[in-house]
Amino acid sequence: GPGGIMKAFRTVPVWLDILEDAEKLCPEALVLNYTNPMHMMTLAANRASDMKVIGLCHSVQGTSRQLADYLNIRYEELDWECAGINHMSWFTTLEQEGEDLYPDLLKKAEEPEVYEKDPIRFDITRELGYFVTESSGHFSEYVPYYRKSSELIEKYCRVGYRGESGFYSKNWPSWRKALDEFRQKWIRGEEISEELKQNTPGLADFNLETRSQEYASYIIEAHQTGEETVVYGNFPNNGLIENLPRDGIVEVQTLVDGNGFHPCKFGSLPEHLAGLNRSNITVHKLAVDSILNKDKEAGIRAFMLDPLTAAVSTTAEIRDMAEELFAAEQNYIPDYLTK
Repeated sequence: GPGGIMKAFRTVPVWLDILEDAEKLCPEALVLNYTNPMHMMTLAANRASDMKVIGLCHSVQGTSRQLADYLNIRYEELDWECAGINHMSWFTTLEQEGEDLYPDLLKKAEEPEVYEKDPIRFDITRELGYFVTESSGHFSEYVPYYRKSSELIEKYCRVGYRGESGFYSKNWPSWRKALDEFRQKWIRGEEISEELKQNTPGLADFNLETRSQEYASYIIEAHQTGEETVVYGNFPNNGLIENLPRDGIVEVQTLVDGNGFHPCKFGSLPEHLAGLNRSNITVHKLAVDSILNKDKEAGIRAFMLDPLTAAVSTTAEIRDMAEELFAAEQNYIPDYLTK
């Protein structure tokens, strides 16, 4: 939505400055990017830099584990394939010993205690036939269906990561404070209290004995030792997913070894899934075009093509909103957007 586009305007220029420094200081390095908006960050990097960049997220591997939990099976028994774009990749295969598990998943979703954990993702699975990688709340920001009225928000969205409006902005100051305290205590080797763990997002179960599911350490290990590993990464499409734009960024299975990254060709997505992906790829391309070419109109058109924004606003309203956002954030975005 508009928030993601504005974050690109704030973040991509700084990101490109970092990559420019990297080209001078460590031109052969692998660059692992976790910063959102992932698609736009990776697209800008691949259009404006010669560095080897991979965009990383935890939504694919995290969601695959959630699916095993919903299905009440051991994770090791779950066979799956996934492809699409970041925050909108699709589990096109979900099996156990060759048996399709989607009927079981939809049956599970009929149980209120299961449905309430992921209402939007279960709804989209019921309608489109496939489970999506991003959380219910965040996925709702990429499509026109769930946030265009207060009634729909009340029907589909829940507290926290399941769609609460303003959840991130309201909690970020306290999260940042807790994360900084956690990090400093860890660096100093001090004991970390259970209270601090519980108040720090994502770290309630943190311990040094359990390896993180984040891909970065596995990539570094594979690159340094030559031992192959498989991750999911974001790269220029170039035919990896046949029915998505070749010049967009896609999220696919990726082999990593001592020679770097080797994204794997997927084939074609079901057309209705590809259609949703394409609607967002266009937005991302316009935003990056705007930044790289200093083209304000391309930036405003990114808002106009955004599915969430277009679901509730006219073109005139969208233009006014964009100008208002540019004025409010003039100290953090490129000058061309405020002229």
